[in-house]
Amino acid sequence: MSLEQIINNDLKTAMLAKDEAALRSLRAIKAAILIAKTAEGAKDIMSAEEEITLVQKLVKQRKDSLEIYEKQNRPDLAQKEKEEIAVIEKYMPAQLSEVELREILSKIIAETGASSPAEMGKVMGVATKQLAGKDDGKAISAIVKELLAK
Repeated sequence: MSLEQIINNDLKTAMLAKDEAALRSLRAIKAAILIAKTAEGAKDIMSAEEEITLVQKLVKQRKDSLEIYEKQNRPDLAQKEKEEIAVIEKYMPAQLSEVELREILSKIIAETGASSPAEMGKVMGVATKQLAGKDDGKAISAIVKELLAK
């Protein structure tokens, strides 16, 4: 079943349950899917990778907004973002633990032969392809920097 079908089913459930947070979040996902499908040059059917990328983008947008709202001392808006993040993250694949991520990145560093922070781009290119959808780019970048600095 595609992400769009899952979202439509969950949207109906959320409407019946009168779950406002879920409704906001699911409507945002549905809108993003429609925009992606109607964009110029887009295909009618999204691949699983495209769906994952779309959901990750939505979560990232909300995390960025959450950070801004917390800095501006807006707990009311921050709470809405937290609720939406919780709902949207349910549609993402399971994220790697920090230990698993470090292990995979250490192998990638060994494979690429990178030995200094100057070679971070080489490692990040391979890591982002290999770990697409499995973890956040910021977390990957931070761990790669740390491992190359050693």
